[in-house]
Amino acid sequence: MSNPNNPLKQLRACTVVVADTGDIDSIRRLQPEDATTNPSLILKAASDPAYAHILARGVEAARDLPPSQRLTGAVEAVAVGFGEEILRHIPGLVSTEVDARLSFDLPGTVGQARRLIERYRRLGVPRERVLVKIASTWEGIQAARLLEQEGIACNLTLLFSFAQAQAAAEADATLISPFVGRILDWYKAKTGQDYTAETDPGVVSVRGIHDYYKAVGHRTVVMGASFRNTGEIRALAGCDKLTIGPALLDGLAGEAEPLTPALDASRVAPRDRLPALTEAAFRWQLNEDAMATEKLAEGIRLFAADLVKLETLLAPRLG
Repeated sequence: MSNPNNPLKQLRACTVVVADTGDIDSIRRLQPEDATTNPSLILKAASDPAYAHILARGVEAARDLPPSQRLTGAVEAVAVGFGEEILRHIPGLVSTEVDARLSFDLPGTVGQARRLIERYRRLGVPRERVLVKIASTWEGIQAARLLEQEGIACNLTLLFSFAQAQAAAEADATLISPFVGRILDWYKAKTGQDYTAETDPGVVSVRGIHDYYKAVGHRTVVMGASFRNTGEIRALAGCDKLTIGPALLDGLAGEAEPLTPALDASRVAPRDRLPALTEAAFRWQLNEDAMATEKLAEGIRLFAADLVKLETLLAPRLG
């Protein structure tokens, strides 16, 4: 990465690069602006002996809680512990995810989001440096609406459809994470086709969301996520933010072909906003999108399963 003209450096010139990992060594080496975590990434990092001290602190932080709250408290403390450590190595924001099992529980999501922010505060981290990640269900989006009004910034994740993106912006969410690669996975499995970077359904989806947001003046940031190859990254260069795993960041840095911006907000013509989505309209549009319905449900299940694995790892330490 010593070449000043490598594609990763060119990407940084037009897009905020975010590291999609819980591995602090990778974050220290790659020097992203922001970082995102999720239950799967935290579980992977928590299994590394190098981070045993974060688990130990998380367990210790939960010991004084009532027995029924200790496991949840330990998981929250571990997630915040990784976030606090990550923030030592980046200048920007870290995303920490709410329990996926609360994806359809509006008050439960709001309650845990507040606790996460309070845990960060106790560690000396201001809320301005934290994004609370919430699944883009109707309940999750409405939770984000309430939290944003309290000054808690939200990252609406597991986003696969325009309806989710529209509702998120109407809730004034700080940021959305549309999952590029998982959209591609679904279409490849259903059609058996291969796609170029330009025809990639995930890329096409994010470009449409980006251009709509810019055309109508929504403040919500678009952060493409879940990439399968560097072609997808190149095709979304110029997007507000892109969160990318270390392997693809390294791969992009090693490529010879120059990178040029593919998206340019200044070239998007203004247009009128669509009528605001009601709950019924949102649920119907999501229902009509088989890909988004299936991938949202699958994503919630996968994150919940990894959270259970993390709990299994922590439970014996709590006695």
